[in-house]
Amino acid sequence: MSIETIDTVARRKPPRLPALPRERLLGLASRYGLVAVFLVLWQFSGRLGWVSPAVFPPLDQIFAALWQGLSSGALLDDIGISLQRAGIAFAAAVALGIPLGLLMGQLPWAERALDPILQLFRQTSALALYPVFILLLGLGEASKVFVIFWATLFPILLATIGGVKEVDQKLIEMARSYGANHLATFRRVILPASVPSIFVGLRLSATTALLLLIAAEMIGANKGLGFQVMNAQYNFQIPAMFAAIFLLAFLGLAANALLVALQRRLCRWSLTDR
Repeated sequence: MSIETIDTVARRKPPRLPALPRERLLGLASRYGLVAVFLVLWQFSGRLGWVSPAVFPPLDQIFAALWQGLSSGALLDDIGISLQRAGIAFAAAVALGIPLGLLMGQLPWAERALDPILQLFRQTSALALYPVFILLLGLGEASKVFVIFWATLFPILLATIGGVKEVDQKLIEMARSYGANHLATFRRVILPASVPSIFVGLRLSATTALLLLIAAEMIGANKGLGFQVMNAQYNFQIPAMFAAIFLLAFLGLAANALLVALQRRLCRWSLTDR
């Protein structure tokens, strides 16, 4: 190789890296930057004397307590029991809320007849009715499941009714003009157009189920993540308390991610990321 060739190669600029990884890094930073800053401040604020470590222990102590509870199996039973309670209530709310919402959304007379009583029930706090459920069903699993069911039913029901009402009437008229009967119109037009709104209600109800789960397990329970939060607080085991709270948050995020993935699979035609 000649000297001129070597000099030409040395002066040649290195190839530019593709911009895609940089864009991904900027996207991750813009989305999760505040979360990272919050976690860093939590980790070091107690050690710097900004907050009391007894009230807000560092994250390494919390995750150590979490790992100890999971590795020993102490928290696994609580996770299973909590998921069972919330899952049964959520499934019951879905089984009742979606069909009833589809019915009320299509039949004006059904909505006129049922809406006043449903609005009265919806405005009544589930936690306020929890003592009533305990009196009727006892302190066992039935009252805990029913109070979660009561709170999770209405977001699904209202979202389903709203989704049916928001269906473009021109699409329904077009389907009927092509000879589609009521059942075919419902199956091919109304139900697919209502699915995105139904999933919004499902995601709200999943969050509500976990919130009511904590309250239900703090009263008259001896197992579950809500019970572990209260028990750790009574015994002043603050890292264990935050570990149980973090577990509940992770379960909520996992449920939301599962519903979002299912929505994207069932609603590929919808470009709206809810």
